[in-house]
Amino acid sequence: MGDSHGILLIGHGTRDQRGTDEFFELGDRLASYLAGRSIVQPCLLEFQSPTIDEGWRRLLDAGAERITVSPLLLFAAGHAKSDIPDAVEAVARQTNTLDRIAGYSRPISRQSRMVELVRERLIESIESVATDHRSLGASGLAAIPTAVVMVGRGSLDPCASSDMRLLTEVAVRGRMFPSSNSQANAPSIADLHGIDRAGLVTTFYAMAQPRLPDTLEQIASTGQFGRIIVQPHLLFSGRLYDAIVRQAKEAATKFGEVEFVVSRYLGPNPKVAAAIAERIDSLQSERVGG
Repeated sequence: MGDSHGILLIGHGTRDQRGTDEFFELGDRLASYLAGRSIVQPCLLEFQSPTIDEGWRRLLDAGAERITVSPLLLFAAGHAKSDIPDAVEAVARQTNTLDRIAGYSRPISRQSRMVELVRERLIESIESVATDHRSLGASGLAAIPTAVVMVGRGSLDPCASSDMRLLTEVAVRGRMFPSSNSQANAPSIADLHGIDRAGLVTTFYAMAQPRLPDTLEQIASTGQFGRIIVQPHLLFSGRLYDAIVRQAKEAATKFGEVEFVVSRYLGPNPKVAAAIAERIDSLQSERVGG
């Protein structure tokens, strides 16, 4: 693709400086991943600079003749379908560069690297609990019935909510294929750690149902589970992650007999950068093939 190809990496934006810093860290990772192939310019839809307008103009100033727009979104909803295209096309018209839009890469949703990272976060939480219990001399850890609650940001778009539910199934119940295993014998996280269907739930922080506090209360009140792992499906730190942690603590106070564990958010992980790059490459392949 070369130096004439630009990538406009668009994040949602946050008022939390930690999350903003992590977004730009991810932009640096993507730039390293695509070094020699593309110019990467991060920008933000809301709250922070550079804006989409500023990012587009910076790519033009850097000599980009074709620009691929890469929305950093976990699922396709209103931002991907309208807000981002509208903002990009507005600045492209103002700069008379509509012909430089090379296309829009798809959200990273269930891209294979993202599924791997979700699994890593869940296994990390399961193993951290096991380590803590072993250090205390506990026995019979595997016998503790465990539920997994996957938490999405939430969206008014039913397709985005459905995609979140499907990600939960794929990540937790789908088979993992290490090189040493055949596909026929590959286990899932659910198989390895005894997570049954009643103990695997998708919930949301806002805008979609069910909501996290209701889900935690419903699962904990059954008395079936001694541990609930809450896994926020979020890219970066910020107020939303802090709120999810707070809601889990509130549930833990109410249900003292249940252990609540909150997983880390995804973060500016190399797998996220690789997922973005592969979405961009797929778009280029589709254009060539088309």
